Amino acid sequence: MNFADVFDSCPGETNLRFENESNGVDATLLLKEDIEVPDSCFSGIVGQSPALRGVLDLVDLVAPSDSSVLLLGETGTGKELIARAIHDCSRRRDRSFVKLNCAAIPTGLLESELFGHERGAFTGAIAQKAGRLDLADKGSLFLDEIGDIPLEAQPKLLRALQEQEFERLGSTRTKKVDVRVVAATNRDLEEMIGQRQFRSDLYYRLNVFPISIPPLRKRAEDIPRLVQYFARRFARRMNKSIEGISIETMDALSRYTWPGNIRELQNVIERAMVVYVKGNLSVKKSWLSREGSDNEQIQPSAIKTSATSDRESIRRVLAETKGRVSGPFGAATKLGMPASTLESKIKSLNINKHSFKTVD
Repeated sequence: MNFADVFDSCPGETNLRFENESNGVDATLLLKEDIEVPDSCFSGIVGQSPALRGVLDLVDLVAPSDSSVLLLGETGTGKELIARAIHDCSRRRDRSFVKLNCAAIPTGLLESELFGHERGAFTGAIAQKAGRLDLADKGSLFLDEIGDIPLEAQPKLLRALQEQEFERLGSTRTKKVDVRVVAATNRDLEEMIGQRQFRSDLYYRLNVFPISIPPLRKRAEDIPRLVQYFARRFARRMNKSIEGISIETMDALSRYTWPGNIRELQNVIERAMVVYVKGNLSVKKSWLSREGSDNEQIQPSAIKTSATSDRESIRRVLAETKGRVSGPFGAATKLGMPASTLESKIKSLNINKHSFKTVD
């Protein structure tokens, strides 16, 4: 699969003016209407970094099989999107993709949610109910936060996964199902096994094909593209038109470590769009750091605004890309602007991009 096709096919575009007050250079940042390819099994996944592409290579490899997959990664890294991609790339794509957050269901109700129950099985069971395993028959079941499943429920889940059969609560009739399981966790299951909080046999049943999802700080080159994606999305939802965003803002967002990962970035851009009125889209520094002042903003009026600072930012990124301006790993992508815009800035700031190139 050509991942450049997945992320670069853009049937439509929306213009976002990209201004810098220091040198008067005007440019246009193209916010892509469809960053992901329509009908792609990677729908909703944004980025071109090697770390992300490595994950999608693994998805491509395991999806056609029916093997269990265990997704490992910090909170907010997009594990559900990867689980959905596994389903959408599989032969089960036309069947149900059923989700269950094991941490969100009270312990007493988890078995009912998983296996279903018969009428009268317990107080309040006034009608028969199908469980998630029933609903996912012939499809995929995504068990999010699997590390939070109670120890007492783990043997029943293991049997259901191993034998592809179970009984509803209050029933003696065994039901057979055909379910492909994808589980996810942000916890260290091996450590939990050592602490007798998680069964080793269930772990090995789930861990047939593990995939580690990188945190956003390990794929920082994807941040400008994600910022564009979320800015476009929220601008459309809130019926707003953004006048501009500075190089310094994008640079600051790219430098931040994002402990909350993509979810935190999404929330920050949504918050910025809520308070946005006119001018450059700005992000308060306090939203990114506990030490930041509530009134301090990451925008030209609050941080570097001179041509010197522009020159420093561009030179730093050119050094990282060894003088490469265009392409998915070029300086223009890292700065979140078209290559033609960056070329104009390089020329106006009298930067010698060739000095950053290395000889092979």
